[in-house]
Amino acid sequence: MKAMILAAGKGERMRPLTLTTPKPLVRAGGVPLIEYHLRALAAAGFTDIVINHAWLGQQIEDYLGDGSRYGVSIQYSAEGEPLETGGGIFRALPLLGDEAFLVVNGDIWTDYDFSVLHPSITGLAHLVLADNPAHHPTGDFSLIGDQVRDGQPDTATLTYSGIAVLHPQLFDGCSAGAFKLAPLLRKAMADGQVSGEHLKGHWVDVGTHERLAEAETLIEASR
Repeated sequence: MKAMILAAGKGERMRPLTLTTPKPLVRAGGVPLIEYHLRALAAAGFTDIVINHAWLGQQIEDYLGDGSRYGVSIQYSAEGEPLETGGGIFRALPLLGDEAFLVVNGDIWTDYDFSVLHPSITGLAHLVLADNPAHHPTGDFSLIGDQVRDGQPDTATLTYSGIAVLHPQLFDGCSAGAFKLAPLLRKAMADGQVSGEHLKGHWVDVGTHERLAEAETLIEASR
């Protein structure tokens, strides 16, 4: 299964760090965030990686190169102007092929084991959901058995971790340009086409300086 790391975000809430450094290259525990993903993906057996980028994207290519030093092969999908999550993945589909692929946000830190994911999903998407963090207490979706549902009353919610397996057919009917992924997922949920699991382990959405410090604390504790 191929994997895509989403690395096109500008990281405005992490200025001034991200004025001169793309967010996925911001260091946590002395290592760029995106490098943790590459190491974990390689350890889990993923060898073909696609990375999209926009803001200061050439720095990402210059730093990671072809991926050989991580034991993977990297292809890049340069966007110029950010296309949001859905548009960025759609643009990269020619590099990802016709089978289901893993997607992970480049600005999270986690010790999740990517090897448990597999391409033989039964629907259009499989989402990894995490416990709701303090900055997002209302969560995103409900996990009922192994099915992900949207807006279920009187049902506990979890937060989308930024880790998923997606089938290219999820994007049928889409057109090139900037668009969000969430509406596609919600439509698929309404059709019963989205499975999910509850992330066990540590996970941080590194969107602010405070959460970067949280990730660094967890990284130091794991060493």
